[in-house]
Amino acid sequence: MKSSYIGIGLLNPKSPTNMGGIMRAAGCYDADAVFFTGKRYLLAATNGNAQYNTDTKGASLSIPQTQVEDLREAVGSEISLVCVDLVEGACPLPEFQHPEKALYIFGPEDGTVSQSLIDASDAVVYMPTKGCMNLAASVNVLLYDRMAKMAHFENGDALIRQSRDTNNRVRIKNIKV
Repeated sequence: MKSSYIGIGLLNPKSPTNMGGIMRAAGCYDADAVFFTGKRYLLAATNGNAQYNTDTKGASLSIPQTQVEDLREAVGSEISLVCVDLVEGACPLPEFQHPEKALYIFGPEDGTVSQSLIDASDAVVYMPTKGCMNLAASVNVLLYDRMAKMAHFENGDALIRQSRDTNNRVRIKNIKV
């Protein structure tokens, strides 16, 4: 049984393109689930505006996407709630120590995390940038940071062979220092 847990919580996301990018990131970094609130994403995904499928690895086939009323109730009390947003007083991501089990909560593309959710969270982190990042890009950066710091990944050529695109068969033959 897996001792860690990675959940992604999205507050009223609106873009199917962002959701596809988030699902691809969830697959790349071994997330367990994606939860979302609101109706904008489902409405956009069903009304013909879902122009691009950015989940090209099909992560949504194996990682559940669940609509919930309240992200605080999406997971059990043993899971830490970590809000990720540009909030005064938040911890910069490079200094943050990830909990073993976490639900990372991201605000909507055109809004922010509510004060009540910030107050209920176990931690609040931000990514030091000039301006705000795209939602899917933020999820990617957060998940990469977690993987890099927690070293829950397989190193070496086996991982590369498993992960790379089928059109990539390049190898290093000789490195001159």
